[in-house]
Amino acid sequence: MKKASSRTRVVTGGALVAALALGGFGAYSASATGQDTAAAPAAAVAKADVRNKNTTTSTHLTIEAATKAAQATLDAAEKENQRVSVAVVDRNGNTIVTLRGDGAGPQSYESAERKAFTAVSWNAPTSVLAGRLTNAPTLKDIPGTLFLAGGAPVTAKGAPIAGIGVAGAPSGDLDEKFAQAGVASLGR
Repeated sequence: MKKASSRTRVVTGGALVAALALGGFGAYSASATGQDTAAAPAAAVAKADVRNKNTTTSTHLTIEAATKAAQATLDAAEKENQRVSVAVVDRNGNTIVTLRGDGAGPQSYESAERKAFTAVSWNAPTSVLAGRLTNAPTLKDIPGTLFLAGGAPVTAKGAPIAGIGVAGAPSGDLDEKFAQAGVASLGR
């Protein structure tokens, strides 16, 4: 095993001293802030009333439900010997789960995520949204979107809560058919 040079030891030691100093400063600052807050009058501390009109409650898919939908989607594609990737995103477009089927192309992973994001963003299947490009061609310029068939929204009480995207089949119609199978699995 090679012994570290004296320069490496000095740099490493200096970094360690700086980290310890900053850690001690952070602990001091946190305790000083805690004293200031404790000294503040109780009436001056604002409290949030979670039942007021400034908040809302939203519905989200659990990781178990997202995984179930993704697996049902992949299963539907595999029954037809299609090699696809599947993505399930939440209402905010954050990826919950992705599955890349055996033999799926490298482009399919990102395409599936973007189709799912597009479907949940507009609460519509991406095949319908692709048709809107003739009247609004700049829609395709919105970052993260992909206006190709293969994405389907998941709704609860009429509001979008997730999106399922599929990419890799020879046609967008097949991709979307498989995405719809994933949506349908959530109703069972």
